[in-house]
Amino acid sequence: MPPGYPMREVGWLHSGLPRAFSMDESRCGRERARRFRERCRKGEFDSPTCAQEPEFVQANLIGIPKDYAFDFLRFALTNSRACPLLDIVSGRESPSIAAMADLSTDLPLYRVFRHGAFVEETKNASRFAKENNLIFFLVGCSFSWEHILHAQVGVRHIEEAKNVPMFKTNIPNEHIGEFGGNLVVSMRPCKPEDLKYCIDTTSEYPGAHGGPVHAGDPSAIGIEDLGKPDYGDRVTIHDGEVYKA
Repeated sequence: MPPGYPMREVGWLHSGLPRAFSMDESRCGRERARRFRERCRKGEFDSPTCAQEPEFVQANLIGIPKDYAFDFLRFALTNSRACPLLDIVSGRESPSIAAMADLSTDLPLYRVFRHGAFVEETKNASRFAKENNLIFFLVGCSFSWEHILHAQVGVRHIEEAKNVPMFKTNIPNEHIGEFGGNLVVSMRPCKPEDLKYCIDTTSEYPGAHGGPVHAGDPSAIGIEDLGKPDYGDRVTIHDGEVYKA
């Protein structure tokens, strides 16, 4: 999801726990984020939001029919590493972390699934939200801290103007109701001497997935070919680099 609050305003990213917001709009400096969401709403931006508006929190958006929303809430709380909850929003309400945002229109693109199968992509999800009485879950996103790594050690997909590569793993999620499956991870290569910095830095942000779940041999978590991501884009991997997911 396009950015909301500046990272300096959201200390809960460090703890992974959301808080009630009661900030004075005039001092939060969120105008840049609002303008970016407006570009998405107008169809002027329809790409992944990595490297867009750095220093602002980003979120993944998941819309669940109301009948299944409680089970998904339990799933997210049980699998908080994969789904660190930032906010829950009903209908056309604005989330506390992105004041005045319309979650049905303010993202670059929406992917629609029915009964677990992909149906279509759309730039406006209003009719789906209305038809299915959706509850929106905003889940932390690693794009929130990428600019910190990029400034110090570089982030390959940003350097190559691509989306981050993502892979299905053999690590099972805790199954709740209709929700289960295996963990999906994003992958960022780095030099061995930079690994500790990357782990220490990202571990400070459990509300944005936190540190790597694995570093080293990707086959240990069921990834056989780093050149064939399940989602996102393939990136260049140099000899001697470590793969952190």
